[in-house]
Amino acid sequence: MSEVAIITDSTAYIPDDIVKQSQISVVPLVLIWGEEEFLDGIDIEPDEFYARLQNAKIMPSTSQVTPQSFIDTYTRLNEQGKQILAVLISDKLSGTIASAIQAKKTLPEVTVEIVDSNTTSMALGYQAIMAARAAADGASLSECVAVAEEAKKKTGVVFAVDTLEFLHRGGRIGSGSRFLGTALKLKPILEVANGRVEAVERVRTRRKSLERLVDLIEERIDGRTPVHLASLNANAADDAQECLEIAKERFNSIESISSTVSPVIGTHTGPGTVGLAYLAGM
Repeated sequence: MSEVAIITDSTAYIPDDIVKQSQISVVPLVLIWGEEEFLDGIDIEPDEFYARLQNAKIMPSTSQVTPQSFIDTYTRLNEQGKQILAVLISDKLSGTIASAIQAKKTLPEVTVEIVDSNTTSMALGYQAIMAARAAADGASLSECVAVAEEAKKKTGVVFAVDTLEFLHRGGRIGSGSRFLGTALKLKPILEVANGRVEAVERVRTRRKSLERLVDLIEERIDGRTPVHLASLNANAADDAQECLEIAKERFNSIESISSTVSPVIGTHTGPGTVGLAYLAGM
């Protein structure tokens, strides 16, 4: 049995079967909707969230994982005799890492290492998964940290949004703000780079944006193998699956995952978002 337990957060949206298989603990960010609060992916699922968003008069907001969630998870895993590695959403996108550090200081008797993934979505997810697989193979805590740090160098995510309205409102847009006020028919393509959401380019149609995602992944993979892929979608499953199938064939991927954007991330990207995440060279 592994001596190291891996924690990630709900913005990784690793599919449930892989979470269970890899024995990853997932701590939820918080969705705030008027007077209501929901634990991301627990109290509200993506389908319910996007259906409600269509007719909402009050728009939701989000908050980081609470320190108490980390305290509870650290305590549970420590009682199982585990050392802990938390691989988490970029601290430029969320205060979740600050909560993880605060909880660690509260429990000095627990051995915890924290890695800033510098990203989110399945780019984060693959870092956690690779660390969990290393742990299952008997790697030490320091070795698992090294695996996560190496995966960080080899992961990325690009995505196309229908509108920049949601990212702009949430303050997560980075250099993408230069796309604001452009013609409505131009579709922005963005990526998470250096921990922030950054602009890549604009294309004229939805179809072109989906095709361009695969080309951009090819540029970023730069011939490295093996390739792991993951699609992500916010209420756009068919488009995401089409992108994934094209990418799988082009890159001869050894692993492909279909994931749904969590309500917390969907609050910032908006419905209709499609993306591709990758891990290449591990």
